[in-house]
Amino acid sequence: MEYFSELGHIGLFLASFLAATILPLSSEIVLSALLLSGLSPTTLVIIATTGNVLGSLTNYALGYWASLVVVKKWLRMSESDFLRAEQRFIKYGMLSLCFAWVPIIGDPLTVMAGVLRVRLQWFLILVTAGKLLRYVGISYMVLQVN
Repeated sequence: MEYFSELGHIGLFLASFLAATILPLSSEIVLSALLLSGLSPTTLVIIATTGNVLGSLTNYALGYWASLVVVKKWLRMSESDFLRAEQRFIKYGMLSLCFAWVPIIGDPLTVMAGVLRVRLQWFLILVTAGKLLRYVGISYMVLQVN
């Protein structure tokens, strides 16, 4: 059981990290399976949140350090798409980072935060809060249905 637990934790971390990048992965499935296996929900939520926030931090770093040409290519964004995303981020402000977990819009949000040089401490607080609440909610739903 301990070996399974260790592999499960590593797998959840990797799935959560990669799901926060542009790769089309779902950490929710891995989290749900591990919750149903009887592993500690608290530990699983912490691992999933940590991996997912670090994946978003990777996006932030790309936006912060890469050229706009690289960012646009990586996100497959046209100039007009990029400008719309930038205007949306400016319009809704930093609190939009609480929704960095939302599919399709989350990755561009975290990259745009890097491009716009959002202060790292605010980025981490807001992204972590949103992702933590999401994983807590998923865990609650999975454990209630079971």
